[in-house]
Amino acid sequence: MMADARLRIDKPIVSIAPAVKHVLPGVPLSDLRKVADHASQMLVNVRESMLAPHPRKRAPVFTTSQVASLCRVDRKKVIYSWDKPELGLPPGTAANRTREFTLAETRQWIAKLGPFTKRPVGVRGKKIAIGNFKGGVSKTTTAMTLAQGLSLYGRRVLLIDLDPQASLTALTGVLADSEVEEEQTVLPLVYGDQESVKYAIQPTYWDGIDLISASAALFGAEFFLPFKQSKDPHFEFWNVLNKGLAPCLDEYDVVIIDTPPALSYMTINAFMAADALIVPTPPSALDYASSTQFWNLFADLADNMKGLVPEVDHKRFDFIHVLLAKVDSSLASTHAVRDWINRTYESFVLPVEIPTTTVTASAAAEFGTVYDIAKYDGSTRTYQRAREAYDRFAEMIDQEIVALWEAQKESL
Repeated sequence: MMADARLRIDKPIVSIAPAVKHVLPGVPLSDLRKVADHASQMLVNVRESMLAPHPRKRAPVFTTSQVASLCRVDRKKVIYSWDKPELGLPPGTAANRTREFTLAETRQWIAKLGPFTKRPVGVRGKKIAIGNFKGGVSKTTTAMTLAQGLSLYGRRVLLIDLDPQASLTALTGVLADSEVEEEQTVLPLVYGDQESVKYAIQPTYWDGIDLISASAALFGAEFFLPFKQSKDPHFEFWNVLNKGLAPCLDEYDVVIIDTPPALSYMTINAFMAADALIVPTPPSALDYASSTQFWNLFADLADNMKGLVPEVDHKRFDFIHVLLAKVDSSLASTHAVRDWINRTYESFVLPVEIPTTTVTASAAAEFGTVYDIAKYDGSTRTYQRAREAYDRFAEMIDQEIVALWEAQKESL
């Protein structure tokens, strides 16, 4: 008779694994410094390899056709104009049967031939805060690309990075850990050592854009501001940045402020200083849910501020926009969430969307944006789709700023 092949268990199974005699040591706090130092050095190495052969970022160069397009004129007019010394326009550099123009030269052409309205004399620049209380929603990219896009309309832009993670600073090619001192951030203003932010302004690789950097040291503001407020009831913790920016508004057409992904004291300063607010919101269910928390917390802040400072009730934003960002139309859920966002925020939603493309992904991997790409190796159509979205976004904001300038001019 064939034996039963099934396993019979007559007694409990006893583990034959050896007993654990020693507890692993774990990771002491002191080891975190080693990890941090190694991570900082790796970031330097990665940046240099991404930006090789130049360890610093460089702005793209422009062809004659691109200059003509940015100036909104025919290519022949550009060719005709560079031979006219009386116009004082840079002729560019001959290269491979064509001519190339640096960004600075291109902005000179835009200023001379472009149809863009200049900021009227006596009218001050506008301050725009980019905010959302959730990370990963394209907040920093929105700030940088808006600055770059506006610069191609001839605008002079000041970028302010208030996020201790310093992502915006990194997009300009500066590494916070190794290249930013406390004196290059807004901290001396916060501590009362400076009365304006002018001390911290530095040029960037992109002509027309200046920067106030960020670093991890900015976390100190979150302790100092409430402490000083508790000691001095007359101290206006929410008005520090606003006062510090006032002396700069005659020098810049637009100030763009990138905020931390939280309702922090620096975020409050940014919102209270801003003339306008842009809220990037990807059309995903989680980001949509998070956005409702943003508006609730923002409303609670406004209510609390009114109770603390009655005159805050007079605070007005010139505009508030919700920008659909990181839009992946291939996802079925995108269409549903887009509809939720449109029905929720209605007229606040801008009629332009920033798509998720391989172009934006590859640019981000190289610490850049679509505007940093001089020549895209992939599909021209894909690049144009990404670039046109950012161009349209910048154009819409520029048109609103010009309208505000004109209205302000009439009231002078």
